[in-house]
Amino acid sequence: MAMGLALIVAIGAQNAFVLRQGLLGEHVFTVCLTCALSDAILITLGVTAFEEVTNWLPAIEPIARIAGALFLFVFGARSLWSALRSRRALHADERTVIGVTRPRLGRTLLACLAITWLNPHVYLDTVVMLGAISTQFEGARVVFASGAITGSFLFFFALGYGARPLRPLFERPAAWRILEAGIAVMVWTIAVGLLTGH
Repeated sequence: MAMGLALIVAIGAQNAFVLRQGLLGEHVFTVCLTCALSDAILITLGVTAFEEVTNWLPAIEPIARIAGALFLFVFGARSLWSALRSRRALHADERTVIGVTRPRLGRTLLACLAITWLNPHVYLDTVVMLGAISTQFEGARVVFASGAITGSFLFFFALGYGARPLRPLFERPAAWRILEAGIAVMVWTIAVGLLTGH
């Protein structure tokens, strides 16, 4: 559980998306569950088939890095555009966002899946890193995987629902602009890292 948490706690595009949904109070349960189940699938794959994965991972790794970087550049551009143009603010009483149309569940779910499954870092952390570490626990890999998966569920639901205390801060449009700009800078940094191999 500790290892799983250590790998996913670092702020990334996926975590920023979950945080934003938590602040908006939109489809929080579905987003958290989607992220946690995705991690569970990838952790299980890494723990049960690490040797096989390492054989084909080098062949797809450059393609995954470029595709992931392109997606993150587009995602960052949308966040920067929102930071520059948005007048959204959180209305605490009605728990709605003023100045933005509430997205449908399908669109939110597709964005969540894209941010999760098109990010090469997800595969490196869950399949490669946890898969490699699990080889140290021969005969106890099921327990290891269960702990890592539990850590993932705890983290995403804590992040999504733990964002609520920050809602009063985001009643001000400036706070949203800062959040969106920060997300843009963060995901562009990750994208550059993917392209340069750092």
